[in-house]
Amino acid sequence: MKAGDPGDCAGYRIEFESSGPLLRVRVTGAGSYAATVDYWRQILAEVQARKPGGLLLVDELQGPALTAGEWQSLVDGTRQQGLETVRIAHVKPLGLQSVEHCEIYAREVGLEARVFDNETNARLWLRYGGA
Repeated sequence: MKAGDPGDCAGYRIEFESSGPLLRVRVTGAGSYAATVDYWRQILAEVQARKPGGLLLVDELQGPALTAGEWQSLVDGTRQQGLETVRIAHVKPLGLQSVEHCEIYAREVGLEARVFDNETNARLWLRYGGA
């Protein structure tokens, strides 16, 4: 799979799109802890290659919510991988489930991250910041 091209992996589909300093990632399909870890590995590779200022992740995976422990493990695995300089907006348009754990743990390791239920608010936050 070339960077930027959509691809199918582990029961889900991932698409990358760059627009100026923003990297937009959309994932769809079956959700699981393994799928989430896998798509974050791909996102880390894209962030390291493209060095965006902002990351807009539109997560439309369907399936069971990750537990607080799974979110913590996932976030811990991203330490020192290049996300420290990227503002991250994680959009869950199908329902937030327990993704707030991701935001809490991300902030604990020094990442600037927020969770949203729609892309419009996420884009505004990425552009202008705020609480």
